[in-house]
Amino acid sequence: MKIKCKQITRFALFAVALVCVLGALGLPLPVIGASAAPASGARLIPGGMPFGVKFSTEGVLVVGFCDVDAEGGQVNPAYAAGLREHDVITSLGGKQIADAAQFGSMIEGAGATPLTLTYTRSGKSYSTTLTPALSLSENRYKTGLWVRDSGAGIGTVTFIDPETGEFGGLGHGICDTESGALVSMTRGVVSGVTISGVQKGVSGKPGELKGYFGTAKTGTLLQNTDCGVFGIFAKAPATENSPLPIAKASEVREGEAFILCTVDGGKPCRYSIRISDIDKTATGSKCFTVKITDPKLIEKTGGIVQGMSGSPIIQNGKLIGAVTHVLIGDPTTGYGIFIENMLSAAQRPMARAS
Repeated sequence: MKIKCKQITRFALFAVALVCVLGALGLPLPVIGASAAPASGARLIPGGMPFGVKFSTEGVLVVGFCDVDAEGGQVNPAYAAGLREHDVITSLGGKQIADAAQFGSMIEGAGATPLTLTYTRSGKSYSTTLTPALSLSENRYKTGLWVRDSGAGIGTVTFIDPETGEFGGLGHGICDTESGALVSMTRGVVSGVTISGVQKGVSGKPGELKGYFGTAKTGTLLQNTDCGVFGIFAKAPATENSPLPIAKASEVREGEAFILCTVDGGKPCRYSIRISDIDKTATGSKCFTVKITDPKLIEKTGGIVQGMSGSPIIQNGKLIGAVTHVLIGDPTTGYGIFIENMLSAAQRPMARAS
């Protein structure tokens, strides 16, 4: 697929790998509802540090198809039943699907018995009947599906509540890399990340921060929304940043500002930007244009790169938002989200720990 120069990219948090989130999280899982967003006049610690996340999806995601060598020839029971890539399978035979291993076990256990399968596509729920086929080469029943139940990647922390350890990051949601659809996830494990290198962005090809995960769990990811991801740190990352007041969208002005981000393995650094084209009525993750003007950052990264999503934006001593997107044709330019939009998303009730 050719990329048009005006095309924009959302920084997908996950460079998806088939990794499993194993065992209990071993971390506190509070109910985060309306109290998650600080009250008027409250202050938040701006982030700028990278974080890693390993998460489990709700159900299993269809990522591909592989025909089954059945007695009558090559067949694909799943495709014939109407399933397509990016569908999310939520139940099979009336039982909820927790992960890919459970799904595979249920298929093999069913044999040639027709099964009622429930799945979601573009936010709508559907049901179909799926009949597994016996693979002659493997002597087991198969659906002809490749599925995934988890993923991993890195992003940047936007803010931390100094009183609770709650945090927000990315400024957009974790989305499927192919369809762009918001991933329906359960919970994720958060860990520290060490940045080990940078692939510079050039016109037509976004750059990327390279890094590796720490071994210890540092927090829990509880919510994935269009305006950011939200969770809680067991112990907040060390930072020299002081809490700042929160700016309303009406306070954001065109002109100079700066971002905080980590691009060389050290601590978050300050880099100058220019804000323009502010849409005061925007409710999503593209509220204004961000232009990188700092020659040091341009030299290091070429501009905005994947992994910088969530970098906090500060103007006139207030936290006003975060970097969210980059223009494919110009890596020095992208978009930002109002901090108000992120906090509004954080107010939506998260899942209660069981």
